[in-house]
Amino acid sequence: MHIEPGFVSAAKVMGANVAAIGILGFYLKRLVANPMDLIKGVLAAVFFSVFMQSFHLSVGPSELHFIGAMSIYLTLGFVPTIFGFALGLLLQGLVFDPIDLPHLAVNSLSLIAPLIAVHYATGKKLFDKGLKQRVSWRAILKLDAIYYAGVTSMVGFWLTIGEVATPFSAWLSFAGSYLAVVAVEPFITLLTVKMLKRYENAPAVKRLFVVERLSLKA
Repeated sequence: MHIEPGFVSAAKVMGANVAAIGILGFYLKRLVANPMDLIKGVLAAVFFSVFMQSFHLSVGPSELHFIGAMSIYLTLGFVPTIFGFALGLLLQGLVFDPIDLPHLAVNSLSLIAPLIAVHYATGKKLFDKGLKQRVSWRAILKLDAIYYAGVTSMVGFWLTIGEVATPFSAWLSFAGSYLAVVAVEPFITLLTVKMLKRYENAPAVKRLFVVERLSLKA
């Protein structure tokens, strides 16, 4: 989901910087209101970085990554995950790929904007016990499908407004590669949630994760 330097003009990168700062600034008050969310944000960044570095493959105009987005989102929460994505990309840029730093906001928005859409469209209901929503493989698959459709669409957006002409077939091959992630990731997410639910009353799990707010489908 990376957009390589040179694809987007400096003016449009500046616009992405403004948008990313605006979104993070909007949610910053919610993050700092709960000190534990700051720690969860750091954990989200670490898990995200580990997932990203564990598997990445160049496909067409971008890269196929194992992101672990729904695993992080459902176990650490919405706001920590937003900041975890941005912080994780910053960490990777500083440690592994300094060439990606100029597009930090561009790549952050490609992950953050779809998560916001997922959260408010359907994910939020899973955290509301009053609505009696249940976490299941089918529910997670729906979240992943919406999320990665959003991620690949964001990459398509950047390529469309970019300075380098990119064939539609190249983007299509990139987007299609994420079908493998959508097929595999729900199983990993469900296993992760089930494992943490088993120990949800343990002090460390209760403080660092949000799985007590989730209900598993029998």
